[in-house]
Amino acid sequence: MLRTRICLAAMMLAASLHAASAQTAAAPATTAPAATTEAKPGKVKLTKKLKDMKAKWSANKPKLKACRAEVKAKGLAGDDRWFYIEDCMNKT
Repeated sequence: MLRTRICLAAMMLAASLHAASAQTAAAPATTAPAATTEAKPGKVKLTKKLKDMKAKWSANKPKLKACRAEVKAKGLAGDDRWFYIEDCMNKT
């Protein structure tokens, strides 16, 4: 009998915590779209830098193709991918 009451109390507590967390999670979702419409200065600067690097690399397509093959073989993604390609393209 005691176990049943403890389990019932635990289930009620878990349900109330879940409902409380669901209510707090809904509030920040309304402010998120406003933040995504404005581009951060650092992100704009990085995007411009990546575009410039890619334009420079396009001049040497065979080397870029080889570097991309190495990146794919290593399974790199995101920033690691770009940094590896940059190092690879700067090698002689």
